[in-house]
Amino acid sequence: MKLVLVVAAALIDTDGRVLIARRPEGKPLAGLWEFPGGKVHAGERPETALIRELAEELGIEVEEACLAPLTFASHTYEDFHLLMPLYVCRRWRGIVRGSEAQALKWVSPQNLRDYPMPPADAPLIPALLDLLG
Repeated sequence: MKLVLVVAAALIDTDGRVLIARRPEGKPLAGLWEFPGGKVHAGERPETALIRELAEELGIEVEEACLAPLTFASHTYEDFHLLMPLYVCRRWRGIVRGSEAQALKWVSPQNLRDYPMPPADAPLIPALLDLLG
């Protein structure tokens, strides 16, 4: 089975809310809410990939020193296995804006479970609750 490495960020604003993004129509798992991020390219470090993805998806600049690893998800889908480290980020430059027509929402940690998420994202919530609760 193919292993797919993706990386995600829990962006946390000054009010302690976490950013989630809705997967756009036409993509697998469309309509579900997820933590922003994306695939790690061959030869790319997870931190470098996350910085690139946050710039592409949200239009923000993040320094590697502002990424703190929190936990990871390991989930088997039908045709691949997903490994996804989750980093916490509290500092960035720029205004968070969805550049891929995806809806964005700042959510208090205790309300994250109110938003349907892909099977790999939902298990990350308890670690965030422990950190932010």
